[in-house]
Amino acid sequence: MIHTKQIRERVVELPTSARPLLNPDDVWVPEGYKVEVVAAGLSFPTGMGFADDGTLYILEGGSTWPTRPALPPRILSLTPSGELDVFAVETLGGPRGVTYHEGYIYVTCKGGYLARVVRYDVKTKKREVLIEKIPSGGWHEPGGPVFSPKDGLMYFANGSVSQNGVCLPAGFTVDLAKHPEAHDIPGDDITLTGHNVTSRNPLMPFPFLTETGAFKPFGTPAKKGEKIKGELWCSTGLWRAKPDGSEPELLAWGLRNPYGLAFNDEGELYASDNCLEEKGERAIAGDPDRIWHIRNAMTSHGSVKKPDWYGFPDMRADGVPVWDEKCKPAKGKAAEQLIENPPEWAGPPVYLEKPHSAMTKMDFSRSDDFGYRGELFVTEWGTYAPLNSPHEKDLNNGFQVVRVDVKTGTSEVFMKNKQLGAASAHQSGGIERPVDCKFHPDGRDYIF
Repeated sequence: MIHTKQIRERVVELPTSARPLLNPDDVWVPEGYKVEVVAAGLSFPTGMGFADDGTLYILEGGSTWPTRPALPPRILSLTPSGELDVFAVETLGGPRGVTYHEGYIYVTCKGGYLARVVRYDVKTKKREVLIEKIPSGGWHEPGGPVFSPKDGLMYFANGSVSQNGVCLPAGFTVDLAKHPEAHDIPGDDITLTGHNVTSRNPLMPFPFLTETGAFKPFGTPAKKGEKIKGELWCSTGLWRAKPDGSEPELLAWGLRNPYGLAFNDEGELYASDNCLEEKGERAIAGDPDRIWHIRNAMTSHGSVKKPDWYGFPDMRADGVPVWDEKCKPAKGKAAEQLIENPPEWAGPPVYLEKPHSAMTKMDFSRSDDFGYRGELFVTEWGTYAPLNSPHEKDLNNGFQVVRVDVKTGTSEVFMKNKQLGAASAHQSGGIERPVDCKFHPDGRDYIF
């Protein structure tokens, strides 16, 4: 960790071979804007949020995958005077989102079998677990928490356990090896088609195969006509609750990886969501990344009787069913329908982005001083291609910050490297994988 007061030079040298320097001059931004290094040496940064006094809370996610070295999941505090300290250390699974509200910071944490929402008193650092019932243990992350300017309630989300709708062997190289009984749970009553996915079984010697069904643990097949009851605490869900975590309400489900949540001044809620991947035994091609308008956020608390469904696991963000010829992967068979009686689709999204751009956290500009007031700034973490897409065109998707007009569905790049892709790909000092962006309470500065 490099203390912020130690950063005197514009170019910062780091003691790591993979990331030896930071150089703002390697980053492009529009004329009239300037890039500076605020903090360096962070390990696995996952989110951040400002308090009203300008203190910035920065999250370090810690290690959750067996292939990563052990890293502590921490919450850091950066004061307006530049003092950077460890505010708290979380348990493994790690913090993913943080927001300040009336004397507390609220933090979502990826869990083992269960994800959680905790809060800290910023003065005493007293920690409370508010919610610990969110199905986890798989691929994707919690989103939020954020507070509505309209009703003052807390909104939060969590992604799917499976990668593409069925728990498959790739999960055993990451999370599912530690949580073999984890599986997706629907937010509404559904009936299954009985279409199962055949895959190798990494728990047995080659060449043993197994079948797995949707909303089932790995190795458990589904039956045609099987009914699965929807639950309040589902996967792929988005909820709201009172600030103390009481009276939770499910607003939406079918959001594959809703990592970014943001309210505009009118109280309209938007969620970023990552695409289905062209990978594994249920590979799906051409699914765009997207930003959804969460319609139920404008309703009164307690009034939602049936949550909206946003398409996972059977529909691309552009409304194309995953068994359509357009979704057939370059290798392997086309995906089959999993839900026999899909709910009404809540789409289309307000914005579509290139597949595998990995849209993450975001914030609305509320300042005429900074500019672009009312536009949504979105970080794009960047593709995993060729690991999640065999197409050369996807190799440099993401690795930038875009500003989106949610009314027109159009966007412009606000920040990117002068060379395509992550900085480490061409040994520059630019940005690597942007994960979050926030506007300072004074409205003049922007941190990513």
